[in-house]
Amino acid sequence: MDLSGATWRKSTRSGNGECVEVADDLPGVVGVRDSKDPTGPALTFDPQAWRTFVDFAKRH
Repeated sequence: MDLSGATWRKSTRSGNGECVEVADDLPGVVGVRDSKDPTGPALTFDPQAWRTFVDFAKRH
């Protein structure tokens, strides 16, 4: 999957840059990558699956 046009963002709660970055501005996919290795591999998720994960994480 080509994620070259993605706009990556980190949580405002992240510490010294050691966190994941999320790109949710691409049609039909959400990208997740390690902020310490931005040219490394990225995971991709279906937007609904990502929303389910985020909602679960917020509750716990």
